[in-house]
Amino acid sequence: MNVVVVESPAKAKTINKYLGKDFKVLASYGHIRDLPAKDGSVRPDDDFALDWEIDPVSQKRVREIAEAVKDADTLILATDPDREGEAISWHVYEALEKRRALKGKHVQRVTFNAITKDAVQKAMAAPRDIDQALVDAYLARRALDYLVGFTLSPVLWRKLPGAKSAGRVQSVALRLIVEREMEIERFKPQEYWTVDAQMRTPAGDMVPTRLSAFQGKKLKRLDITDKTMADAALAAVRAGQFKVTEVEAKPVKRTPPPPFTTSTLQQEAARKLGFSATRTMQAAQRLYEGIDIGGETVGLITYMRTDGVQMDEGALAQLRRAIGSSFGDKYVPENPRRYATKAKNAQEAHEAIRPTDAFRKPDSLRLEGDLARLYDLIWKRAMASQMEAAQLERTTIDFADGRGTELRATGQVVLFDGFLALYQEGQDDAEDEENARLPRLAAGTACAVADSKADQHFTEPPPRFSEASLVKRLEELGIGRPSTYAATIEKLRERDYVRMDRNRFIPEDKGRVVTAFLENFFKRYVEYEFTAELEEKLDKVSAGSLEWKALMRDFWSHFSAAVADIGELRITNVLDALNESLGPHIFPQRADGSDPRSCPTCHAGTLSIRLGRFGAFIGCSNHPECKYTRPLAPSDGEGQTGDRELGVDPATDEAVTLKNGRFGPYVQQGDGDKPKRASLPKGWDAAGMDLEKALKLLSLPREVGVHPEDGQTILAGIGRYGPYVQHGKVYANLPSVDDAFEVGLNRAVTVLAEKAAGGGRGRFQRGGGGGQAALKELGPHPDDSAPIKVLNGRYGPYIAWNRVFANVPKGMEPKDVTLEQALPLLAAKAASGGGKKGGKTAKAKAEPKAAKAKAEPKAKAAPAKAKAKAKPAAAKKKAAGAKS
Repeated sequence: MNVVVVESPAKAKTINKYLGKDFKVLASYGHIRDLPAKDGSVRPDDDFALDWEIDPVSQKRVREIAEAVKDADTLILATDPDREGEAISWHVYEALEKRRALKGKHVQRVTFNAITKDAVQKAMAAPRDIDQALVDAYLARRALDYLVGFTLSPVLWRKLPGAKSAGRVQSVALRLIVEREMEIERFKPQEYWTVDAQMRTPAGDMVPTRLSAFQGKKLKRLDITDKTMADAALAAVRAGQFKVTEVEAKPVKRTPPPPFTTSTLQQEAARKLGFSATRTMQAAQRLYEGIDIGGETVGLITYMRTDGVQMDEGALAQLRRAIGSSFGDKYVPENPRRYATKAKNAQEAHEAIRPTDAFRKPDSLRLEGDLARLYDLIWKRAMASQMEAAQLERTTIDFADGRGTELRATGQVVLFDGFLALYQEGQDDAEDEENARLPRLAAGTACAVADSKADQHFTEPPPRFSEASLVKRLEELGIGRPSTYAATIEKLRERDYVRMDRNRFIPEDKGRVVTAFLENFFKRYVEYEFTAELEEKLDKVSAGSLEWKALMRDFWSHFSAAVADIGELRITNVLDALNESLGPHIFPQRADGSDPRSCPTCHAGTLSIRLGRFGAFIGCSNHPECKYTRPLAPSDGEGQTGDRELGVDPATDEAVTLKNGRFGPYVQQGDGDKPKRASLPKGWDAAGMDLEKALKLLSLPREVGVHPEDGQTILAGIGRYGPYVQHGKVYANLPSVDDAFEVGLNRAVTVLAEKAAGGGRGRFQRGGGGGQAALKELGPHPDDSAPIKVLNGRYGPYIAWNRVFANVPKGMEPKDVTLEQALPLLAAKAASGGGKKGGKTAKAKAEPKAAKAKAEPKAKAAPAKAKAKAKPAAAKKKAAGAKS
């Protein structure tokens, strides 16, 4: 018997049907080992030794594979054909070797580009060894990303509170987005005018034209700068007697684009389908691994992580037959089109993404949703890539009045549509293209001006990056690899470094601050050329021409020195650098010409960036006497402060003002020592705020009524986690902000009852994990051997042990938490009474010996003692967090 290992159960299920009873196909479920998320997993001082860890779930997978291999003659590693797939095979091999499960067994590596019966059987007939060069490239990338993340991120945490992490490719992608935004902010619109005319031919045809010369001078796009000049030009056009001076018709051939690579698929799916890179890859993965068609599971597309544009000769022949069958022979070119790959490393450049069967048309399959739309796109692109070129005719007609005024008409006619009959490539920011068919005119033909107009325009800034244009730019710069772009973009969103607005990236202030910090103190490591050169070196590793540890030694010698230099940097130095870098953005020129950094409240202090627990904000140098604060970015149209008086509260005669604080816009009633304030809830636009809305917000929390069971008042309000109703210590969420103002007594009682029936334990309800999958299992607690887990709760990640729940500290990644860090957090929480009441208390579990040994009066002091003990532990944890 032969044991075959693949990554996913879906792939295993499909392949198992192709191979028969002599093969047993098992899934590794992706990587079975990883570097533990703690300091020291990569040891530069030990020649970059790596400590791998198998998590409990993967341990089970490894045991299953080892058991199956016992009765097998051969282990066949059939993971994906790219670098990551090679690494998974290597990890499986290494894990089984450590278990001594491969003694006397043959080990083979096979790869296939498509999950079809023919492709799989051909691969099984041509086994090879594990490609160590590809494995080395994986090790180098993994070590680099680990060392950058675990070395640079703690520096960010210490110097920039609120910053979350930095990554090798992530930081450079963020820099691209931030720089584009700064370019937009610096942009000064330039006024220009165009003059257009409709020319009537002797036959009565209308020809659209544009002014191309005035007063004997050829005009460029921006040459007509104001209305005076535009009116003079318009008058000349209306007074002119025009004749055709030149007609030029040029044949143009347009060739089809190549079939998809990973990055071009992501770009086109973003443009045409509105898919994110992650969504595209998830759908492509399913199409690759197989869909049930007529009772048979078949892979519909070839492997979707590729830099290559070449296609198998058999696939080329089949596509040509399919084109002839669907469109006719004239759409099939004389010879197949063979595209050259642009990948710098041919070893990683696999076949382009294409349908596994060109005759399997999209409308013949019962696909739905994302799968149907993406398959349609891939099928059309692959088919179009082998179709005949489109034949067009581009025509230009020039008109002149003999007195220095000239008009030009341009048009384009499709003579033969070729591949355009099926597919036209999308564009990120397309300019208008003249596609009008122009009438046939001869030189000397007189034409009259039937209509004319002058239009004002302004130049526009460069567009913000979309997912498609960002992926395209990263690939152009040679930064990262297409297979990692989806994860990189997703990470920027998760970190709140960017937000999306109409499918375009806008950097958040947090992202700007991180970029400014890295550019000032780690400039080399966010430079485009350096990152691209590093990618080239990694490609050399995968090609076998550079030893991976030599690359690591060269990188680490410079990088560790840069980190050491920054270690003693004072926060004041950081703030000075940030004020300088971000000055034009955070302190824009004021309309009255006054100093943009003067404090609008005390008029004596100077505004500058300050760092708080939740990140950077603008504050006054006279703090704490002056309380002025605002977010980094000033609000549009509201001056530097963003303050706007909304009116006067008729009940109190106090002014109600809309203000901008460090946490965003809020409304304030009065100006006393403790004025009433309310933050604007999510979805409420500051520009749309009026007195009525402000008073409604300031009225919260409001009394809904008396609970019929106990007579306690039920309140409705809007809190940190949204709208809610409250009865005693029980909080229940409401669906919308409007409900906080409108919910009545009956509905409030029902909502609270439903919360109680669902096991609600107050607003900050948490369970012990139940059936929820743990983000990370930390191991048994040393006191009682009960498991400690990191779980994801409604209000963020937390650590759970029995009935004690401790928040994962801000800035710490859930998967980075270690047992050593968790224990003091749980101890502190238990000592403060955190956890579920009833049964054995959290405090009793935390201090079982103290509870038994001490008398009742002394037992009351236990929490205070536990707190005292927790202090050094917490300090210890803080130090550990700074290192990790």
